[in-house]
Amino acid sequence: MVERLVAEGLNDCDVSRRTEIPRTTVRDWRQTGFEKEELGRLDPGEPHQHDFTRLPPSYAYLLGLYLGDGCISQHARGVYRLRITLDSAYPMIIAACRASMARVMPSSRASVQVRHGSECVDVGSYSKHWPCFFPQHGPGPKHDRRIVLADWQRQICDKAPELLLRGLIQSDGCRSMNRVQGRGKIYAYSRYSFTNHSPDIRALFCEYLDRLGIAWRQMNWKNISVARREAVAKLDAFVGPKR
Repeated sequence: MVERLVAEGLNDCDVSRRTEIPRTTVRDWRQTGFEKEELGRLDPGEPHQHDFTRLPPSYAYLLGLYLGDGCISQHARGVYRLRITLDSAYPMIIAACRASMARVMPSSRASVQVRHGSECVDVGSYSKHWPCFFPQHGPGPKHDRRIVLADWQRQICDKAPELLLRGLIQSDGCRSMNRVQGRGKIYAYSRYSFTNHSPDIRALFCEYLDRLGIAWRQMNWKNISVARREAVAKLDAFVGPKR
């Protein structure tokens, strides 16, 4: 439909008003071509239908980031913005987040916005379909509502558990050196920590650690620790330190 309206000579603003597709998305399609159609995009007024089996494995990574530091907010004409807030000190994570967002929703441009006076950046993308792709979206903080994966989300995460864990750790986790003193000596060892206020998200994190045979233990009500040498080595193979 967009391609037809462009061929009729309508400008980006006119196409956006008629289709309720963000003007920037129309502009990007005009510049890059119309071969990249959004998964399951329908004409305005039709119900949203999606073939989630077509989602790339990187969706699991984006899901992990979303469950940690993401939110979805509604804008004009039924358009939603997916926003992942990340620390500006880790440009490679920012780049990986942006690339995953673009792969999951190739028709919508993923952008990085610096928060002035803050050490955070927002990686964001606009689409009418983000709530369909993240059914965990809802009012209020995530820890105040149930977080349960849809069957199709589990199918993707079961095939790419490393990507889900990587996203969760890179949003709400860290790798650090832990030092303890005993018998007059200081012992240092590497460990991963994951902190989240949602019991459902913590349970999901631990479930997929178990699936990969990675030992963990609960430090307190909100912190999960992975400290055994072999367990840390397994995480290092696909997560590694933030950078």
